[in-house]
Amino acid sequence: MLQIPALVAHAANLDLVIRHVLAGLGHGIHAGRERGAGVEFSEYRAYAPGDEWRRVDWKLLARADRYYVREAERDSHVAAWLWLDASASMAEPSYAVEGLDKLWFARTALACVAAIAQRQGDAFGLVVCRDGKVEVTQPSRGPRQLQRVFAALARVTASGALPDEEALRPALRSALSPALVFAVSDCLDWPSPLSHALKRLRTLRHDVRLLALSTQAEIDASFQSGVAYRDREGDEGLHRLQPADREAYRAALGEHFDGVAAACRQADIPLTRARIEQPLEAALRAWLRVPGVRG
Repeated sequence: MLQIPALVAHAANLDLVIRHVLAGLGHGIHAGRERGAGVEFSEYRAYAPGDEWRRVDWKLLARADRYYVREAERDSHVAAWLWLDASASMAEPSYAVEGLDKLWFARTALACVAAIAQRQGDAFGLVVCRDGKVEVTQPSRGPRQLQRVFAALARVTASGALPDEEALRPALRSALSPALVFAVSDCLDWPSPLSHALKRLRTLRHDVRLLALSTQAEIDASFQSGVAYRDREGDEGLHRLQPADREAYRAALGEHFDGVAAACRQADIPLTRARIEQPLEAALRAWLRVPGVRG
């Protein structure tokens, strides 16, 4: 399995990255396809990494010399909404892995979820929050939708601040029940219009799951001493973290994320925290396998 440094080397080819990551997961984003005597065969499709071998049609393999899996009709589909915080703070780089930043990790994680949703036959859409605006790719199914979402993710750059609540209202109205909402943010701006939107989606009975990203330097305050840093979304000027400041910084950050976790528990939103230097598949596994929330 590729680890983060190797994945970064292949970052220009999103399909390649996702293929490697999903090969190590082997599960879906919800309970999965209905099976049994009451479920009728629908169609064949080409085998993809992560598909269950028991769904391979071995007779068709003998005739066509290619692997195909059998798709079945389900009683219902689950729509998946992918929410991306692409505000300026998401451009924060790793100081341990060259070429890696929060936005790369977030975009790739959401692209993996989109690929899983497409493989399961679910509709999926994308909401990008950046520069005070909201960009929405309406949900649909199939390979073409997957390429639309990939293209939209590839175009995203981290810029500006989160949109306000008024700008987010159309995206909230677009989400129809039942839906899974996978949101990625660094949660440094919390509470925020985005956090209020996620709570609102939860009150509308959507299954909302939040992935909060940090760099290793943010977690352990391993920034270089005396080097000036600028708040990417504020106008407070330059900051220098001295050795004597590190303990206070770690305490303040811990208190902040304790507040984020408490707010998520109160709203019944599972929160998964991840370092962008950790293997992407490990973060995805933790994010996708959180217990389902109550309806």
